[in-house]
Amino acid sequence: MNKQVSKACNGLDLEEMGQTVRALKNDPTLAQFQFRARNRWIDGGENRSTIKDFYGVGAEDTSRSDAFIFTNGEPPVLLGRNEGANPVEFLLHALAGCVTTTTVLHAAARGIKLHKLSTELTGNIDLQGLLALDDSVPVGYESIRIKMDIEADCSDEDLAELIAFAQLHSPVCNTVCRPVPVTIERVVAHRATSEAHAA
Repeated sequence: MNKQVSKACNGLDLEEMGQTVRALKNDPTLAQFQFRARNRWIDGGENRSTIKDFYGVGAEDTSRSDAFIFTNGEPPVLLGRNEGANPVEFLLHALAGCVTTTTVLHAAARGIKLHKLSTELTGNIDLQGLLALDDSVPVGYESIRIKMDIEADCSDEDLAELIAFAQLHSPVCNTVCRPVPVTIERVVAHRATSEAHAA
């Protein structure tokens, strides 16, 4: 009698995972993705981001019928009205989510079954940098700590290796830990004058 092999691990379909990896190995251009976010200022420290479309696997994705909407705000002590989490808190959210997803993905690829995974993040920031009160103070986070509570069907050594691997291969963690070029380009609106219309 043949032993039935599970086709899923940690909620991920191993057959689909294998197909995806093989497809990317055969055609590396399919690995090129472009994610997008659009943001509009509302009032004061409140602004709203909309995320829907992206490019990946050689085509524009059309699987999302509705956009995801995220409101950025500030607490009263930072002149806001708690309209939403502030951007540096969203960065912690993105980092936590990416490290978690990366850990789950690579655990499944290694055949490691996870029983529990939770993280607690703390980021230390000195607002003297943001407010240009002291040029020696970094503008962003000075440090970020991730405490991970994880239980899995593997040895402590294998678990430590998995966590270290996930830290190195988490796209958000990697982005935060290395210099990434960011450019801000002003969009100049060209408004037709009445003379131009008359012409």
